Amino acid sequence: MSRRRVGHRGVPAAALVPAVLAIAFLVLPLLGLALRSPWARLGEILTTTTVRQSLALSLWTSLVATAVSVLVGVPLAWLLARGRFPGRRVLQAAVTLPLVLPPVVGGVALLGVLGRRGLVGRYLYDWFGTTITFTPTAVVLAQVFVAMPFLVVSVEGALRGADERFDEAAASLGASRWTTMRRVTLPLIAPSLAAGAVLTWARALGEFGATITFAGNFPGRTQTLPLTVYAALESDPDAAITLSLVLLVVCLAVLVVLRGHWLGQVAR
Repeated sequence: MSRRRVGHRGVPAAALVPAVLAIAFLVLPLLGLALRSPWARLGEILTTTTVRQSLALSLWTSLVATAVSVLVGVPLAWLLARGRFPGRRVLQAAVTLPLVLPPVVGGVALLGVLGRRGLVGRYLYDWFGTTITFTPTAVVLAQVFVAMPFLVVSVEGALRGADERFDEAAASLGASRWTTMRRVTLPLIAPSLAAGAVLTWARALGEFGATITFAGNFPGRTQTLPLTVYAALESDPDAAITLSLVLLVVCLAVLVVLRGHWLGQVAR
């Protein structure tokens, strides 16, 4: 009886020690970041021109990236969940590849396609004189590349779990496919769509590797908040710690909000 009480809800006592070690390893660095933050300089750091510019750039580019991801990612998720065509599994793997691909590799891949000498970029430059690299547009594209798979995976899973009988009932009543999608299916998957959009925004806000590779690190032009943290490590470590804490708080808030959604999905 006493041995059973050592664990919590069936967790064996032997698992508690490694679990505590894992918690310490994951939580202590974050706690140290909060403790080392120069709170007295918080206002001074957050109101500097560089920080204000990078924060504004990060906010609007991440919001645009999220909007683009929703606009093209929802139809893509629909195709993967409901479509029946050869090579669908290969396409599913390719779409989710950015989730495990090192972001800097994603930046190199974007350069290979949209760089001035890239597969598509060379024609944009030769025909229209347009260069995408090292511009705010490149920041958005880098964020979309690494963040959109989170939305696609979330929406695709919701579509697979949705009862298609509702769609069939709407069709039997004379509703078109567009009306059925807009009035029946989308409301059913709305929680997953919202969760995927928020997670996409958080990932876009924290994007670093693909951005610095494809868009560069130019203050006031392509330097987002994570890039400002990187640049501040050498010149002003206090600023780097403070800005890291800002990103930490944002990501923590997102995960706390979405955790209930994920647990609900698992329970179902």
